[in-house]
Amino acid sequence: MTKFDAKNSLDKIISKSRVHFYKPIQIAEILYKIRTEKSINPLNLEEYRNESKKWRDEITIQLLGRKCTSSARFQDDLFNGNAIPPQILKILSDENLKTFGVVEAYIYKKFIGKHNQLENALNYCENSTKENFSVEKFINSFWNEPGLRRSIDKIYEIVVYALFSVLSELLQVKIEISIEEKNFYILSDFEDFSKKVMNLDILHPVYIQDAKIFRVGVTNAADRGLDMYSNFGVAIQIKHLSLDENLAEDIVGNISSDKIIIVCKDAEQKIILSLLNQIGWKSKIQSIITEKNLIDWYEKALRGKFSKIIGDKLIENLCIEIAEEFPSVIDLPEILKSRHYEKIFNDFWK
Repeated sequence: MTKFDAKNSLDKIISKSRVHFYKPIQIAEILYKIRTEKSINPLNLEEYRNESKKWRDEITIQLLGRKCTSSARFQDDLFNGNAIPPQILKILSDENLKTFGVVEAYIYKKFIGKHNQLENALNYCENSTKENFSVEKFINSFWNEPGLRRSIDKIYEIVVYALFSVLSELLQVKIEISIEEKNFYILSDFEDFSKKVMNLDILHPVYIQDAKIFRVGVTNAADRGLDMYSNFGVAIQIKHLSLDENLAEDIVGNISSDKIIIVCKDAEQKIILSLLNQIGWKSKIQSIITEKNLIDWYEKALRGKFSKIIGDKLIENLCIEIAEEFPSVIDLPEILKSRHYEKIFNDFWK
């Protein structure tokens, strides 16, 4: 194993990382601790497996205002044989020590480069109006930048959520739940339960609320599971990647709902339906929404007959969700500035 092999392994981790860069930053912080404290053996994984998550989070909280929330298993995949196992980390560490931190500097340079690409793409949305915004152009700006392609699932999610939430609000959709009078005899014994769980009791056997859609949360690690849910029973899964039978089964099997909406690329619709039929899950799918549907609905919302009441709100929602998902990295925090990475240069690590 050579430094060329080690750099290649690191570059693979960097290329697969979303813009939050959790795994590369974790490697950078391990290398920094080894270089400055000299008490950590890179070949002994247990000396840094868990501690390095804390070191990473200290930096990402200052860089991004957040820390990694992926499962422990997903985070530990960083040290698998096909990622950065101790043997490769040892080579990276030796190289980093010889060059006074060049591998750390290399990782953070890649992080800044990816965020510069991100800023260019997001500025398009933030500087657009309902008259000139193109959701297709916005999505394609992520497809066309290799450094951003790994984050396109979140862009799809934001595009879908912004539209769905504003339409649900402006349509003033209401959800009613009620208990039939014939079941009041049961309710009388479980009124404390129904009041706390369903907001219903004998005096108020009907409850009406606004229909709402919710995002599960910011950046989750896996390309499966629930992305959005509603208070009217629908679960929404965003899927921009190609599916195989196992992934299709994971998507549906991990969602406890019998009304699932899948949002996907146009070319994937037939494949998804075929796979769902094969595994017997089609009955759980309420509908499949394609990118063409989204483009058509955005066009109506922004420039259709009701654009005056929908368009500006839609752009506003889009910008709010973008700011939440992708915090702007305007400047390096002091903790990184103090390391003076800008002074560290090496022809091999550029």
